[in-house]
Amino acid sequence: MNYISTRDTDIRVTSSKAIAEGISSEGGLFVPESIPAVSPDEIKKMSEMDYIGRAENILGKYLTDFTAEELNKCVKGAYENAFSSRKVAPVITVKDNIHILELFKGPTCAFKDLALQILPRLLTVAGGKVAKGTEIVILVATSGDTGKAALEGFRDVENTRILVFYPSDGVSPMQKLQMCTQEGNNVAVSAINGNFDDAQNGVKRIFTDKAIAEKLRENGMAFSSANSINWGRLAPQIVYYFSAYCDLIADGKINCGDKINIVVPTGNFGNILAAYYAREMGLPVAKLICASNRNSVLTDFLTTGTYDRNRKFYTTISPSMDILISSNLERLLYSLAGSEKVREWMAELSKEGRYTVDGDTLAKIKEIFAAGWCDDDETKAAISELFREEGYLCDTHTGVAVRVYEKYRQETGDIAPTVIASTASPFKFSAAVLEAVEGKKSGLDEFDMVERLAEVTGLECPAPLAGLKSKKVRFDSCCEVSGMDNVVLDMLKIKRD
Repeated sequence: MNYISTRDTDIRVTSSKAIAEGISSEGGLFVPESIPAVSPDEIKKMSEMDYIGRAENILGKYLTDFTAEELNKCVKGAYENAFSSRKVAPVITVKDNIHILELFKGPTCAFKDLALQILPRLLTVAGGKVAKGTEIVILVATSGDTGKAALEGFRDVENTRILVFYPSDGVSPMQKLQMCTQEGNNVAVSAINGNFDDAQNGVKRIFTDKAIAEKLRENGMAFSSANSINWGRLAPQIVYYFSAYCDLIADGKINCGDKINIVVPTGNFGNILAAYYAREMGLPVAKLICASNRNSVLTDFLTTGTYDRNRKFYTTISPSMDILISSNLERLLYSLAGSEKVREWMAELSKEGRYTVDGDTLAKIKEIFAAGWCDDDETKAAISELFREEGYLCDTHTGVAVRVYEKYRQETGDIAPTVIASTASPFKFSAAVLEAVEGKKSGLDEFDMVERLAEVTGLECPAPLAGLKSKKVRFDSCCEVSGMDNVVLDMLKIKRD
């Protein structure tokens, strides 16, 4: 299996090179040259496996230059002991035909752990194949969860360094604490004065800056990415959609071959794109339902065909989705329309801040995707109702997905079995979740709110979050977007010009 760039199909690399480089040199994203098929018989067999077996099966189809032994070591290292659930990503039925896929049982209590516990291991193997002797520098822009999950995953990994940028006012207090107290000798964190899109654009610009790349080469270093622009980050996310379906079979909730809907709260499109790839591989999926918060750029695109980032940016209670530039959408567009149109649309986006796809492409999108959005009040209402009626507590991002799915079901009458991706522990967003449950603002500080939330719900705050109270802040710097280049060089102790 080789990988090609979404903007230049003449570029062809192995999976190891795609993972090690993170992004193609001309700015395109690496995609597999073909989508491997999974038969109903294979799905039935996987329903009898544990998560590790399922991961080896799915990832083995994409990472064909990894030996079976290398892949087994990566998968076991990632999933054998790091998650609080034996199932790694358990499925909880909250009511008839509605199931919650809990993706927050890892060390940072967010769905990013499913990919970022294995990515450092994949990158170590890949680097040994294509960049031996080079120190890999992981550069990350985060809207909250990716940063901590990446920092934890790469902490003290040999021959790597990781640098994370986050929007100073665009993450929850708990997310900020998780990053700024991060331990490890190879980690660094900086806030920026701007939003997530500013951070993401800054990182992309640094990635493709030839002068900075040359400075790194002179110092025996090379950039790679832990964002979902890196195929090694995206591929592991495909696994948990297959795993959820297999668990539903094993639990007698569905029969093999029954079609399900999947609802994903997303801002950067990576999480739902993984579900799309699972569908293309043969997972029986009827509709992929994209759930947006008030920054509804994805919902607008999936329903109208026009992507327009020239709009007001909102800071919401679901900050990991406060995004107007959804990088992974480029991979979907390549799959549906090819590289020539992708180059055209990405050039329009860069120049004008918007583009409109052709009618054929929009028709394909609407056949696969449904989409909707809700505001903060609707999100809190969804959290409150789900807890009151079903005894299930969810975070603010999952609350968006729950409300959007309720709207979809009312509008369409579609009652097919549905999996809702739950992306984080509710204790990461205690202020909004507590307000939703109690119906009023608490006025407490962060950790008092966590204790109060545990008290009123009868749930226990996950240990990795509770333990932050006594941790020392290590990183408290903040820079302008224009100064991110210098921050990177300073962090790496590379002399500026």
